[in-house]
Amino acid sequence: MTDATNNPGASGPTARKHTSLLTIDVNTRKRNRAEARFRSYGIAAIAIGLSFLVMLVWSILSSGLPAFTRTVVEIELTVTQEEYAAAEDQLFKTRAYQDLLVGSLAAELGEDVDPESVERIIGSPGAMLRNYYTANEDQLGEAVTFKLPTSSRTDGYFKGRITREGQERSTFLTPEDLDLADEMKENGIITSEFNWQFLTGTEASDDNPVAAGIGASVVGSFYMMAVVLILSLPIGVAASIYLEEFAPKNRFTDIIEVNISNLAAVPSIVFGILGLAFFIQFAGLPRSAPLVGGLVLTLMTLPTIIISTRAALRAVPPSIRAAALGVGASKMQSVFHHVLPLAMPGILTGTIIGLAQALGETAPLLLIGMVGFVALKYPDGVAEGLLDSNSAMPAQIYTWASRADQIFYEKAWGGIIVLLVFLLTMNIVAIVLRRRFERRW
Repeated sequence: MTDATNNPGASGPTARKHTSLLTIDVNTRKRNRAEARFRSYGIAAIAIGLSFLVMLVWSILSSGLPAFTRTVVEIELTVTQEEYAAAEDQLFKTRAYQDLLVGSLAAELGEDVDPESVERIIGSPGAMLRNYYTANEDQLGEAVTFKLPTSSRTDGYFKGRITREGQERSTFLTPEDLDLADEMKENGIITSEFNWQFLTGTEASDDNPVAAGIGASVVGSFYMMAVVLILSLPIGVAASIYLEEFAPKNRFTDIIEVNISNLAAVPSIVFGILGLAFFIQFAGLPRSAPLVGGLVLTLMTLPTIIISTRAALRAVPPSIRAAALGVGASKMQSVFHHVLPLAMPGILTGTIIGLAQALGETAPLLLIGMVGFVALKYPDGVAEGLLDSNSAMPAQIYTWASRADQIFYEKAWGGIIVLLVFLLTMNIVAIVLRRRFERRW
């Protein structure tokens, strides 16, 4: 008796139809078309994502790069001892220096130039002159070349933020003032230069928006990140090692693990409320201090570090532990001498990513007052840097974005560029450290 399914000559429902392997049947065509569609979907998704990324980068750079340049008026000024004494004797000393500057610049431009028009163009740099001559009285009677920032509207006109059509009915900067400003630019009196003041300066009031800088906020963020790193790294790694390697598997540790996972998903503003209630109202720590901000961000970063560290420890093969124990090492020796070095790349990567996330947080800083504080000067030392009121980069950006003058909006975009540079640097460090400590087995 023969099997009909194996008989080429068999017929009926049990007969198999033989085809060549080189022939593509209907099912194979369907499968190939499905795979081609899936590849096209993936390519389209990547293209859409890259296009959104390009648009984001372009909007940030186009809006923020003008903050790194400023429009300045260059003038050679000679202040005599008599003019200095007369200015210091007046009630409004800054106004006296302002009048000296405006009068000298108007005389240089010509007799028919309106001094009020000159003042609207250059803004109010009288305070800078007063500070200079107060600190350098030996320069009295000598010709000194100053590069002073113009008014925010003049700066906006040369950067394209302000147009002539928009200034037709303006009393702050008239079309005639713009004509004079164009003439001053043609004569080299008004020029553009790199704005170091933006990177090194401190916060400024609404009366002098051109002088606003992000330098003090960068220092505040540095002190906050130092507190976060010093506290979160040892606490997070120690907790992870205990939970993953030494803690017994019971209901209590299960509850801890669930709570850690839940804390990683808690909105950051909740940690701000906790910091306000405990660190400021209960513990009495100073408001708006980088120390308080660092403590709040430490609480927010710890779950991320613990989860990433446990994942890195769990990725080490169990055979490493078994081999260490098999040659006589203790449990602690096997963990600290063998498991921890192999997990170090993942631990460092998770820590730096957690720090980068904390660096960009604004909501917790709202609750502890770092947004409302104006950082007018740099701290005098480490203790003052931790305990004195200061601001941070995200808080400073938020403050600038909420102000009316357009130059603050421009500086907010510039601050975003500075913040992104810090975040990009931290991620590059994470990649370098991961490759430096990575071990293959």
